[in-house]
Amino acid sequence: MEIRVLIVGLGLIGGSLAAALTRGGWEVGGTDAVPGRIRRARELGFISREEPDFLRAASAYDVIVLATPVRTIRALLESLRTARLRPGAVITDVGSTKAGIVRLAEEVFRDRGVYFVGGHPMAGSHKAGLEAAHADLFENAYYVLCPAAGTPEGALALVREVLAPTRAKIVTMDPDVHDRVVGLVSHLPHVVAALLVHMVLERRSESDWYYFLAAGGFKDLTRIAEGDPAMWRDILLENREVVGAYLEEIARRAETLARLLRSVDVSGEAEDPDRDLEGTADVDEFLYRFFSEASRYRRALPEKRRGAIHPLFELYARIADRPGEIGRLTTLLGEQGINLTNLEILELREDVWGILRLAFRNETDLLRAHEVLREAGYDVEFPR
Repeated sequence: MEIRVLIVGLGLIGGSLAAALTRGGWEVGGTDAVPGRIRRARELGFISREEPDFLRAASAYDVIVLATPVRTIRALLESLRTARLRPGAVITDVGSTKAGIVRLAEEVFRDRGVYFVGGHPMAGSHKAGLEAAHADLFENAYYVLCPAAGTPEGALALVREVLAPTRAKIVTMDPDVHDRVVGLVSHLPHVVAALLVHMVLERRSESDWYYFLAAGGFKDLTRIAEGDPAMWRDILLENREVVGAYLEEIARRAETLARLLRSVDVSGEAEDPDRDLEGTADVDEFLYRFFSEASRYRRALPEKRRGAIHPLFELYARIADRPGEIGRLTTLLGEQGINLTNLEILELREDVWGILRLAFRNETDLLRAHEVLREAGYDVEFPR
């Protein structure tokens, strides 16, 4: 069966989708607000057809993928209200929020013989743009589908078939459930990370040590604060009710902890032993249980499963303080055809061993690098 797919938006996600679907044998057209990006996608072999006029081209495609930021997805849906589309065509998107977009699509495509299946590929990269796109971006990642009300099984099956070359784990979810889940495991953590960074930033006037010592665990915890500001602004506004409720909940939980800490005197005993906080008057026991339960659940999370927060394919390597040691390590990886996308020196002082953080493009390169470096005698480990 010949299926024609139009990718609208050729950034990291749209470009990677185009590359994967072209590899899978589909006829893929591409369009973007930047004309040069369309030509470049053709040069890279990601698309076979350049479509500079989105609305004029739309009627020739069976599946249309809106691979743009959330706010732009809404505008594109509005533009499709009066567009001529192929009967039975399916429109899907890649937005990080689903409920509002699906409701708008239900209104736009009602009684038109055209269907909408919301989509959210839970994959990404620390790099952005078409040049960072590649066909393996979605491999083993969850790809959530949220069909609009009344979507026939055949339309959902068509989207699944089209997405098969991505090698993603395709699951179906209610749009509201999707937004509640990602609101907690993705959107809220981005807000918390940004809040922590702001707390350090605003204390620079007190002491420069806040800046100098904000490394290691702090950087690991807040790395997601480096996300695209415009994208995260739009995501929070789109999912504002869900994230707002979670922020209120986390504020209540933080206040409970603050009250508990304020209740303890210098001896470590609660000033009011009869006060029952979170079911216990034993402060020591409560705090131990608080951290213990969090640690136990965190360790139980699947190590290699790709979730709502985009993973970094990273490896830590201990190296000796010797001239040329970093060059030796990177040359070793290059000779094995392993693509190293980033390198950071976490600690390297005179006469001591140092730690390198190595970042790779995908899981395959990560695992190969671990094996190659270990066989070469390096002390390497995955982040915990």
